[in-house]
Amino acid sequence: MSSCLEFLPPNQGVPPQLMVLLHGVGGDAASMLPLARALRHEFPQAALLIPEGFDAYDAGPAGRQWFSVSGITEENRPQRVAEARARFVTWLRAAQERLRAAPAATALVGFSQGAILALETAQAEDGLAGRVLAFSGRYATLPDHAPQQTTLHLLHGGADAVMPPRHAREALDRLGLLGGDATLDIAEGVGHELHPALIDEAIHRLRTHIPHRTWQAALGAVPSLQSGGTH
Repeated sequence: MSSCLEFLPPNQGVPPQLMVLLHGVGGDAASMLPLARALRHEFPQAALLIPEGFDAYDAGPAGRQWFSVSGITEENRPQRVAEARARFVTWLRAAQERLRAAPAATALVGFSQGAILALETAQAEDGLAGRVLAFSGRYATLPDHAPQQTTLHLLHGGADAVMPPRHAREALDRLGLLGGDATLDIAEGVGHELHPALIDEAIHRLRTHIPHRTWQAALGAVPSLQSGGTH
């Protein structure tokens, strides 16, 4: 694993939240700093980690990548993503252990290729993160089951020509059919970018969206609190 930018809360205790920001292909940790600043402003007690991709970008003179897109196809994409995901899961578990951060209090925040990695991590490791914020992303393959312990927030530019918004709409439809906890926000006229409108919507979702599992747990507790109650 390459280097990682870290922003830790001043109290040096166990952070109430851990946010892991994952850049896009050809990017680096610095490219996620505008998003990091916005999140730190809203959630000052959260620990923020911005790791750089595992490998040097193989289609340019600088930057990093989580997996190569050279010669990528719909057929070989899932395997490439799976290999990157396995490496990332190992890194994430170590980071959670080091910071004593609970998986349920962990949010994966990815842009483009980083969003793919975040979505596929939640798909393969349900509950390893409590939330995923996927900016301008997609699934390597549309899921055949939905995570039950992870809430997914899809955020996309309506004018994204690199990762067309149909990918996000298809993902939301599939997750809905599978009983997943997912939201979708599309900013019209926005391209393939971490646009302020999308960042604002992501913060709004973090602050206001109550995960389905929380509602279910609360509803499930009602009979036990009411003697002889029915549900």
